[in-house]
Amino acid sequence: MVSERGLQVLRAIVEDYVDTREPVGSKAIVERHAFGVSAATIRNDMALLEDEELIAAPHTSSGRVPTDKGYRVFVDHLADVRPLSTAQRTAITSFLEGPGDLDDVLARTVRALTQLTGQVAIVQYPSFARANVTHVELVQLGGGRMLVIVVTDTGRVSQRMAFVRDDFDEADLARIRAELGTLLVGRSVRDGLTRIAERLGNAAVMTAPHEAATAEIVRVVAEELDEFRQDRLVMAGSATLARREADFRGSIYPLLEAIEEQVTILRLMGEMVADEKGLAASIGRENEPFGLSEASVVASDYDATGSRARVGIMGPTRMDYPTNLAAVRAVARYLTRMLEEDESSR
Repeated sequence: MVSERGLQVLRAIVEDYVDTREPVGSKAIVERHAFGVSAATIRNDMALLEDEELIAAPHTSSGRVPTDKGYRVFVDHLADVRPLSTAQRTAITSFLEGPGDLDDVLARTVRALTQLTGQVAIVQYPSFARANVTHVELVQLGGGRMLVIVVTDTGRVSQRMAFVRDDFDEADLARIRAELGTLLVGRSVRDGLTRIAERLGNAAVMTAPHEAATAEIVRVVAEELDEFRQDRLVMAGSATLARREADFRGSIYPLLEAIEEQVTILRLMGEMVADEKGLAASIGRENEPFGLSEASVVASDYDATGSRARVGIMGPTRMDYPTNLAAVRAVARYLTRMLEEDESSR
């Protein structure tokens, strides 16, 4: 059991090590922090922290550095997340304000976050699998080109071109619209995909007029709905890993591979447990099942008109957790507000 002063000493060690990159000794703690006790007393506290495996000596007769377990205890005992400065909040606003579709907004989000934190920034696309389809529209453009528009109740609108061999008359176009409406409107994206698969697998309708062209349009709609439910990430700042390579005990290549493949990071972010404030952190060896034991991930939930997703950063375990937690929380709140305002203006 760590005493209250022991937690304060741990906090001092974490903050000084993050700030200086140097192991922290008892004399330095007494000089930098107002504990009001002797260096010998601090050494006793440090010995207890070492017994608890919260700090360790990287070299004989050196100061101490936090362990992954020590960082976890430090994060769990943060009294409050440090507020961002006015300059940092202004930077978020300047990056994110202004019109743009979801892709553009999320791309600006990761650029803002990596600039704020100096870490790899990650934003998870919201999954719209539970969204309901509210409208399907077909716009005939001539020359066998058909614009397919799908709208959900979350406000997401997709447009994709279908290429068919011939043009439809108004009666046939109305028939296809009605069929798509019956298949999809008022149903969830997941349910709609199931019904489309059944429709495409029904050989009995293959003799209907324009069936090949109709099937192509239905397939395009299926591709759009499948994209709605896909989990995807937007990332920025991977070059920061090379600049911070000295902060990693081992190789950064597993992190680079995870950034390239995305699936590992998606799984990790999906399994992180958020606190009552929507903040989550996964530190060092806690990420070993994902092959990322050299990294820490800090994340915050954001709301995309009813579908929750996460925004976060990934970097070495030696990071400024209070500032990074504050940054992801502020960006998540701003992103939620932007998406809500965009929804209300529709």
